[in-house]
Amino acid sequence: MPESNATDFTNPSIFILQGIPGLEAAHVWISIPFCAMYIIAILGNFTILIIVKKEPSLYGPMYYFLCMLAINDLILSTCILPKMLAIFWLNSREISFSACLTQLYIIHGFSVMESGLFVAMALDRYVAICDPLRHSTILTNSVVAKISLAVVLRGGVLVLPYPFLVKRWLYCRTNIIPQPYCTHIGVVNLACGDIRISSYYGLFVQFCVMGLDVVFIALTYTQILRAIFRLPTKDARLKTFETCVSHLCAILIIYIPGLFFSLTQRFAQNVPLPFHVLIANLSLLMPPMLNPIIYGVKTKEIRGRLLRLFSQKGT
Repeated sequence: MPESNATDFTNPSIFILQGIPGLEAAHVWISIPFCAMYIIAILGNFTILIIVKKEPSLYGPMYYFLCMLAINDLILSTCILPKMLAIFWLNSREISFSACLTQLYIIHGFSVMESGLFVAMALDRYVAICDPLRHSTILTNSVVAKISLAVVLRGGVLVLPYPFLVKRWLYCRTNIIPQPYCTHIGVVNLACGDIRISSYYGLFVQFCVMGLDVVFIALTYTQILRAIFRLPTKDARLKTFETCVSHLCAILIIYIPGLFFSLTQRFAQNVPLPFHVLIANLSLLMPPMLNPIIYGVKTKEIRGRLLRLFSQKGT
């Protein structure tokens, strides 16, 4: 199908992913940091999984959720980056309609799951700090499994209408998506007719995820900080707060870029399109790269296991 604003099709068999509009000449150079991000994400998240599997002392709720986060990040980055690099390196910009639906479902579904995992990890920190004596009895393996299942089901069910909404529209404008991957709003914006249902439902999901999750995490950490400040000594307060640092850093990395992208997309209409696309890419691809680094550096147990692993290899 030619890359033009065709008006003679209603249901395209393929879409054309434009990459980063306006920066096509620099795609090869832009691909270098994105390729590095993907390699770091793969190595970092697999390292987290291997360390937790090999270290029985890490068998606990926090590390179970961390393993789920690592798997989630591996799937999310692998769903996006190989096709993106194929666009940048090989100019392979075509994607079938069904593959586009699959990609947008995975991107949105696993993004929702990632937010849910941060809520679950905040709950774990709350119980560990505010009620430490009952931590093991409250967050049993059965409870952790139920929380994990709820996180997965929430992501899968909330995003399930997206591909069905995309399929119901007629596409009579163009089949060119001004991004390097498929997203719900990116595809339905190409449709002709009234797409308010898709727009409203997308806002509803964003409110359920970003809004409610951020509120829950904020309330949880308010209680955590109150408990920390009630500790008798400064050393005890610092030591307890250090157990939350990695989680807080990861929360800032996932929510702040996402919030910034959402605000610029809706209110900064004069911002150039390439900037919008780059911010969207970073908001999706930075967390899978940085999460294992943050937890590897800031979590004492994982850092100690890494140091022992490298010291053994060095001898």
